[in-house]
Amino acid sequence: MQTNNPKNVVLRFNREVIEDGNRSSFEALMAPDFVNWTAPDASLRGGENMWKTFDGVLRPALSGLHVVIHDQLLDGDKVTTRKTLRGKHIGPLLGVEPTDQPLSIDVIDIVRVRGGQYVEHWGINTLSAVIAQLSSK
Repeated sequence: MQTNNPKNVVLRFNREVIEDGNRSSFEALMAPDFVNWTAPDASLRGGENMWKTFDGVLRPALSGLHVVIHDQLLDGDKVTTRKTLRGKHIGPLLGVEPTDQPLSIDVIDIVRVRGGQYVEHWGINTLSAVIAQLSSK
């Protein structure tokens, strides 16, 4: 596997960071000037807040967190990935108590990769819809 191939960098991030919670992989894959354009305001756009989303929110709430990658498209230095995050809801998730039910969050990410690292991120996901559905039960 070519380690600096942008698609492989994104695949590695999904496996080692999101699924495994590997902090050293996260640090290796995030450029110091990383910007998450999806964050709600400028103070939350750095890499550390992305780490907190996975390690502090999703991984504690979802047992067996697994990323299913459906599609990846490469355009220059940008990788678009359509994926689903799956796990069993075993811990609080954004104020919703555990249901012990399987959950799926659909995601479309665009990541700009430079030198084997994430430089920019844009994305949409169905987490708010999942939370709304859980809250109505």
